[in-house]
Amino acid sequence: MADKRDFYEVLELEKGASAEDIKKAYRKLARQYHPDVNKGADAESKFKEVKEAYDTLSDDQKRGIYDQYGHVDPNQFGGGGGQDAGGFGDIFDMFFGGGGRRDPNAPQRGNDLQYTMTIEFKEAVFGKETEITIPRTENCDPCNGSGAKPGTKPENCSVCRGTGQQEVVQNTPFGRMVNRRACTNCSGTGKIIKDKCSNCHGAGKVKKQRRITVRIPAGVDEGAQIRLNGEGEGGTRGGPNGDLYIVLRVKSHEFFDRENDDIYCEVPLTFAQAALGDEIEIPTLTEKVKLKIPAGTQTSTYFRLKGKGVPKLRGYGNGDQHVKVTIVTPTSLTDEQKDLLRQFGGLGGSTSVGTDSEEHHESIFDRMKKAFRGD
Repeated sequence: MADKRDFYEVLELEKGASAEDIKKAYRKLARQYHPDVNKGADAESKFKEVKEAYDTLSDDQKRGIYDQYGHVDPNQFGGGGGQDAGGFGDIFDMFFGGGGRRDPNAPQRGNDLQYTMTIEFKEAVFGKETEITIPRTENCDPCNGSGAKPGTKPENCSVCRGTGQQEVVQNTPFGRMVNRRACTNCSGTGKIIKDKCSNCHGAGKVKKQRRITVRIPAGVDEGAQIRLNGEGEGGTRGGPNGDLYIVLRVKSHEFFDRENDDIYCEVPLTFAQAALGDEIEIPTLTEKVKLKIPAGTQTSTYFRLKGKGVPKLRGYGNGDQHVKVTIVTPTSLTDEQKDLLRQFGGLGGSTSVGTDSEEHHESIFDRMKKAFRGD
C-alpha cells in the first residue's frame, strides 16, 4: 500500500475537512478528470483515485478506520471479524485439534457485481428507466447447481468423510500434535462428483447474459450507486445471490453546470440591455422563463431562479438555477454607432463594455440556442 497517495491529498483537503468540503472537492475533481471530458492519458486513473478517496472519506465508519490505520488493512492486527488474525487459527488447530471451522457444505452467498453506467446530464436530473445486459455466473439449471449429472448427486468424500478437512498427526518432543488442512482428495468441499453434469462439467455454475431493468431516480449525480439486491452472481449450495451495484457517470452539458441540487448557466447581454434594463428569456431544465434585468446591471452579476434546479434526491422540492450575465463587447460597429459611443464616452460613460473575446461570446450564444431547443 506504500504507493497509494493519502486520500486527503488526493482530494486536496486537510485531514479535518467537513463532509460538505469532501463532497465539493470530489465533485470538482470528478468533473475535471471525467474520461468523457478529459482525454488525457492519465485521466481515467486519476478519476478512479478520486472516486476511491471519496468512497472512503464520505463514509464515517470507513473514514474513522482510515484516519486510524491509513491504507493498512486493520484486519492484519486482529480487528477483522470472521478471519483468523495472523494465522492463529492454524496454530490452535495444530496444538488443540482445531474445531470451529466453517462447514464446507454450508450455503455460500454469491459474489457482488459492479456495473458502470454512463448517462446524459438530463437523465440524471429527471431519472429514467432502462435495461442493461450483464454477464454473470448462475447456477446450472440441469443439475440445479450440484455439478452432478441429473438423476445423480455428489457423494461424501471417502477420505475426509464429508468434513472437507484432513488431520495430520505428528509426534514431536512436545507431544502429539494434530494439524488440520483442506482435504486434498475433494479440495475441501467434502463432496466427490463421480458423474459430472454435461452442461457445467461439474462446476455447478454457468456464465449467462442477464437482462436487467434499472430504474434511475431523479436527482442522482456523478458517482452515485444503485444497489439491486440479488442481481449479483448465484450462490453456492443453496446460498443467496450476491448484489449488483450500478455506478453512475454523468456526462457534462454544454449550457448547464450543476453543483449539488443547483444549476448554473451563463447568458449574454448587450451593452444596451445592461445599461437600460430589459426582460429576457432564459432556458431552464423544463421550460423557458422571463428574467428582468435591471438598468445598470454589471457583467458577471448572478440572478437566482428559485426552484428551477435539480429535484432533491432525498427530500422534497428542487434546487435553484443561478444565471450569470456576461456583457458582450461589440466587435463590428458602423460609423454612426462609433460616433454615438464617442458621444456617450464624452458624457462620462465608457466605450469599454466588456472584456470577453468574440469567440467566447459566440460560444455562449451557441450553447444558449441549444438549451432553448432542449438539447
